[in-house]
Amino acid sequence: MAELGKGRRVTGTERDKLGADLKKKYAQGASIRELAASTGRSYGFIHRVLSESGVALRGRGGATRTKKA
Repeated sequence: MAELGKGRRVTGTERDKLGADLKKKYAQGASIRELAASTGRSYGFIHRVLSESGVALRGRGGATRTKKA
């Protein structure tokens, strides 16, 4: 994926194309942080674009808490 440049506006068809590409990579298992690093954009930007694309975001994961007896 090409680096987009920090602070550069991404609008219109370019944003739609980016959203579709990010959506595909996210569905294949890439994390938001990995996508942010590969594009040179922030976590928040990637999160927003994925949300705009209609992606159901995954939970944070990690170990689940268990009740101690």
